[in-house]
Amino acid sequence: MAHPKRKTSKQRRDKRRTHYKAVAPTTSNCSNCGAPVLYHRVCGECGYYRGKQAIEKEIAL
Repeated sequence: MAHPKRKTSKQRRDKRRTHYKAVAPTTSNCSNCGAPVLYHRVCGECGYYRGKQAIEKEIAL
């Protein structure tokens, strides 16, 4: 394996890491109940995905 001949400076190391940007995940509203849902996920409130019931949810009494 190759080994570095010199230590990488803090400035050079940090310049390499400047391109990363933390982004909040994109959400949409459930077509069945209107709750906010992450894309490509089953709704946690009603259990529907793309207009069809994906999982059975119990109704809280």
